[in-house]
Amino acid sequence: MSITNSIKLFTEAQTLFPGGVNSPVRAFRAVGGQPLFIERGEGAYLFDVDGNRYIDYVLSWGPLVTGHAHPKVVAAIQQAATRGTSYGAPSPLELELAKSVMSFMPNIEMIRFVNSGTEATMSALRLARAYTKRDKIIKFDGCYHGHADLLLVQAGSGVATLGLPDSPGVPANTVKDTLVADFNNLDSVEALFKQYPDQIAAIIVEPVAGNMGVVPPLPGFLEGLRAITSRAGSVLIFDEVMTGFRVHFGGAQALYNIQPDLTTLGKVIGGGLPVGAYGGKREIMQMVAPSGPMYQAGTLAGNPLAMSAGIAALNLLREENCWEKLDQAAGRLEAGIASAASRAGIPIQQTRVGTMFTTFFSETKPVDWNTVKVADKILFGKFFQKMLENGVYLAPSQFESGFISTMHTNAIIDKTIAAAAEAFRTW
Repeated sequence: MSITNSIKLFTEAQTLFPGGVNSPVRAFRAVGGQPLFIERGEGAYLFDVDGNRYIDYVLSWGPLVTGHAHPKVVAAIQQAATRGTSYGAPSPLELELAKSVMSFMPNIEMIRFVNSGTEATMSALRLARAYTKRDKIIKFDGCYHGHADLLLVQAGSGVATLGLPDSPGVPANTVKDTLVADFNNLDSVEALFKQYPDQIAAIIVEPVAGNMGVVPPLPGFLEGLRAITSRAGSVLIFDEVMTGFRVHFGGAQALYNIQPDLTTLGKVIGGGLPVGAYGGKREIMQMVAPSGPMYQAGTLAGNPLAMSAGIAALNLLREENCWEKLDQAAGRLEAGIASAASRAGIPIQQTRVGTMFTTFFSETKPVDWNTVKVADKILFGKFFQKMLENGVYLAPSQFESGFISTMHTNAIIDKTIAAAAEAFRTW
């Protein structure tokens, strides 16, 4: 497999961009080797600039539930573009997408579109502070909620992948009110509320952790967070930027039957285009300007391209048995990789919730950041490279999630399982 053109482009890119990339994990530093430059995506596949084809389980880091360049999504974008790319004014498309999102997630009574998941989480936390008139927030060790200053504390994901401190350039005062608890550990949450009574505005949580690899909530954990925040008068925020339409079409809140006060969503609601949203209880959302005093704005928020793509993508997900087929396909992949590793005598922990999955090279069941970080990153890098050689593109980090789409047929999944078996066999 030749990657001559990717090598040339990466050499040039390093003179133009920090580290040669525009987002850190793309640099392949955690898995070694040469990052690939992609020419196009089609269905379940990526094609690099050297003409190599790969089965894609990154899917733009999750949002492409209907695969790359679905004809109906592409047609919607093309049609919207002929009418203009941005208005900076209200559009009927915003209403249509809002109603579609709310039909999947009825806990969202009002919504505000933004341009990214980072904007969504940052805005939701500002809103929670405005609503409660409190300053402190709780996040969880290993959970990532975007790169806003106040959230770059023990943030897992790309920070952990590169072995960096949470980030230079973040003033100490910016994070002094950000408290960190242990994922799946209610006692650590209760201790913070005991230490700071009447001071905690919100808990923000990935209801299924996805930015330290896929780590499901233990039974009672999410229910406990709901009970604690209700008792304390704090806001419970489900960060469903990753889990929305991924662990269930109604998000983790539908899967686990929990009602958060606020929900954040990302580019999945825009068919993969740059978009995000935060929404929730009407009483809280009416604090947002111009209805209320909490200011947040964005020129490109609700732009017609993203709205049109999102409407088309979510309409595709309404097709009969779509979720059941996706869930079954993901289960097939999960079982196949686990079986291949077992036959080869290689200890892994294969985790999955809905269409999100991770292969941890560890003998320890992952339940929080402490149990995740013992996974063998070197073995994962070896697995990643062997899968790439066999035409399978995984997330280039032990601490990221994999995803499937409606375009991943049983034949494609079986080919992936065979690639994993070959990788393990030649270990």
